[in-house]
Amino acid sequence: MNSAARRIGRTLALVLPVVLVLSGTLAVTRVPWASTATDSQVLTASSGKVAAKAAAPRAPQDVLRDRLLVELQEKDPGVALTHLQKATTERPSLAKHCMSIAQALGRAAVNKYGAAHRAQAFSRPVCDTSFATGVADAQ
Repeated sequence: MNSAARRIGRTLALVLPVVLVLSGTLAVTRVPWASTATDSQVLTASSGKVAAKAAAPRAPQDVLRDRLLVELQEKDPGVALTHLQKATTERPSLAKHCMSIAQALGRAAVNKYGAAHRAQAFSRPVCDTSFATGVADAQ
């Protein structure tokens, strides 16, 4: 019986630290401190410090896209498309991103309204047929 206890003891001595390290590492590798929506502060087990992601300035087209997607959800795609056209007229540097933003709005419209024919009803002559392309892509 003494040898069986010794064998179990040796096995636990080898396995238990590995299990504890792995479970502890996995448990604290990513712990959001601020909120679940952002990943700005994360505790890393390897460093023992709180690491903050560098808040890089966002590109104007990304800010516009996000604002218009929120507007689409709160109002309707027609309002968002009208504001897209106004933004690209006021800031010509955004015109090269108009197609991708309109496509994103088309996909979001299908997600909100379901059937493509309902989403397509909000189409405007903004960025050629990019909104319609986004609607078609979402199907």
